Amino acid sequence: MVIKVFVSLIPVFLFLIMLLYLDSLKLVSKTLLMICLAWGLVSSGISFFLNTYLINHLGVSFDSYSGFIAPFVEELLKCGMVWLLIKRNKIGFMIDGAIYGFSIGAAFSFAENLFYLTQYAGDDNNLMIWITRGFGTAIMHGGTTAIFGILCMSALNRQSNLGVATGSGILAAVIIHGIFNQFLVSPLVSTVIIILLVPLSCIFIFNSNERSIRKWLELEFDSEVSMLRMIRKGQFSQTKTGRFLVSLNAHFPGEVVLDMYCFISLYLELSIKAKSIMMLKENDMAVPSDPDLPDKLRELKAVKKSIGRGGYLAIAPVLRMNRKDLWKLYLLEKV
Repeated sequence: MVIKVFVSLIPVFLFLIMLLYLDSLKLVSKTLLMICLAWGLVSSGISFFLNTYLINHLGVSFDSYSGFIAPFVEELLKCGMVWLLIKRNKIGFMIDGAIYGFSIGAAFSFAENLFYLTQYAGDDNNLMIWITRGFGTAIMHGGTTAIFGILCMSALNRQSNLGVATGSGILAAVIIHGIFNQFLVSPLVSTVIIILLVPLSCIFIFNSNERSIRKWLELEFDSEVSMLRMIRKGQFSQTKTGRFLVSLNAHFPGEVVLDMYCFISLYLELSIKAKSIMMLKENDMAVPSDPDLPDKLRELKAVKKSIGRGGYLAIAPVLRMNRKDLWKLYLLEKV
């Protein structure tokens, strides 16, 4: 019994620990990670009752339901939390999207396998079944939700809208889950494929994404420091951005344009602060406390409200405020 428990419940969490270890940039929030693990458990329970209800009322065989309908139900439930985090700008990169997604799938599979252990472990002494569930099914559940997070963030980073990004991510997760449930090859072969494919894919994506993040940090850090220096020296009007803001006098009241200057200055200061925190975390250095940080974040929100939606949209392209940049503000709120 002890061996069954170990091989069916533990491997997926060992893999999650490996993903956290690979995250050298320390992007993951412990609070959000706990929320994702909790949602994985909850969504597994909801999935059980929903699947039971549907299979009893749709009049389809168990094999047909498992291969074509269950993947939709389970992936929509699992991926819902990742989608919500992305929607609320709590995820900025593919790496943290993958980790949050995998943690949901890990907890989902833990609850599912725990149910099978309590119901069937005493009747089935075939250890290979429990190895398949622990190394195959469990890693598959984590992998599909991680893939949803990766594909969503990849699409959004290419400036796709959230609907397109969500569609591509959920479609891939459902297809992979459905193929796995079809048993086109033996469960052992499927397990071996999952064990090889998911870790290698994650390692490749993590390494590639971390290189792009470091490049983003270096390029934007230098440009933002330079722009903020020009503002504080009173030379901002000599820059392209400064000249652009001067041209806005013809479209916005003077006090709104002044607030735009204030917003840009404060945003650059906070953006530089966020990037500095990321660099410190990457090198395992302590992040110094900043008692003024909460006030600056509140001031930024107040100035944004003051300039209005039109003013914000006017300066957003200048500051390149995409999802990664909005995520930086969330990072500062957690310091």
